[in-house]
Amino acid sequence: MMMEMVIVGTISYDDIETPSEKASAVLGGSATHSGLASSFHLRPPPGHPPRIGVVSAVGEDFSTYHQMVLEDAGMNLAGVALMEGATSTRSVRFVESMDRSEVTNTELNVLKEFSPVLPKAWSSPDVLLCANSDPRIQIEVLEQCPDAKINALDTSKIWIEREFEALSRAMRMVDVVVIEEEDAKAISTEKVLTQSISSIISGEALHGGIAAGPGPRSIIVKRGSSGILAHLPCGTIALPSYPTENPIDPTGRGDTFVGALFSSLIGHEASLNDTEVMRKAMVHATVTSSYCVEGVGAKGIRSLGRGKYHARADRYRRIVGI
Repeated sequence: MMMEMVIVGTISYDDIETPSEKASAVLGGSATHSGLASSFHLRPPPGHPPRIGVVSAVGEDFSTYHQMVLEDAGMNLAGVALMEGATSTRSVRFVESMDRSEVTNTELNVLKEFSPVLPKAWSSPDVLLCANSDPRIQIEVLEQCPDAKINALDTSKIWIEREFEALSRAMRMVDVVVIEEEDAKAISTEKVLTQSISSIISGEALHGGIAAGPGPRSIIVKRGSSGILAHLPCGTIALPSYPTENPIDPTGRGDTFVGALFSSLIGHEASLNDTEVMRKAMVHATVTSSYCVEGVGAKGIRSLGRGKYHARADRYRRIVGI
C-alpha cells in the first residue's frame, strides 16, 4: 500500500519534568509527536486506509495500548520493528521559561541495533520526513525512498555532537533541514543566524566543507517562543509563535511542528517554490505545535478537536495579519 507520507523517527517512553508537572514513562519520541500531528491533518475518511507510514523500532515492553493509540490516529505501523530488548527512553527537564530543555538521560536501547527495512510500496511518498533521530538511520531510509517528492530532515544537539559526519551527509541528501536556532549556530560557529543559514546551505559549515558538496536548499529554523525563520527557494518567511497562555510541557513541540508542516504540503506541486503554500503550512504547523505545550507528552495533540483547532488558527491569522 502506497503512503502519501513516510515518517522515520523515534518512539520512546519519556520521563518529563517541568516547573508545574512531573511524569514518567509517557509515550513520546519524534515519530510519535510528528506522526500524531501529521495524522490530525491527513486523517483518512472512515473505511479508508492510513495515509501515513511510520518507520521506527520498539522493544518488548511497548504496550498494546500505545500501539492502538498510534494506529487509531491513522498511522500504518508496518515499518515499526518489534525487537528484543527495551523501547528507547529519555529524561527531559524544563526550567523557567521552558524555552530550553535539558536532556538528562537518553537510552537508545533497541534503536542502537535498528536497521530500517521499508515496505516496497513506501519508496515514493509525497513527503519523506526524517524526524529527529540517528542520522545513520535517516540515511538508510533516504536511500530506500529515491522517488520521494520532498525529503525533509529534523535534528538536534545530540547528533551534532555524536554523529556530525553522518549528519552532514544526511543534510546533503535532503531538500529541507529543520533545526533549532542554537543548533544551527553550533554547526556553523557563527553568532548571526542568517550567516549560519548561509554557511549550512553552501555546505561550508558541514563536514568536508564546500568541497564535499552543498547542503540542503532550504532551512527552517525553530526559535522557540520567538517563532520561526525559513530560508526557502521561494524566499524568506518569518512568523511568530502562537502566544500560549498556560504552557505545561513543551516536550515534542518541535516534532509536532514538523509533522504538521510537511503533512500540510501533501497535494501541492512544487510547494517549496510557492510562498503562499509554504506560509499556510507554517501557520498550520505553528498553531498545531501550540497545542502540544498544553498537555504532558502527546496529550495536547491527542485530544485536539477540529472546531477548537480552526478557531485558534483563525485567531493566529488575525494576529499575524494574513
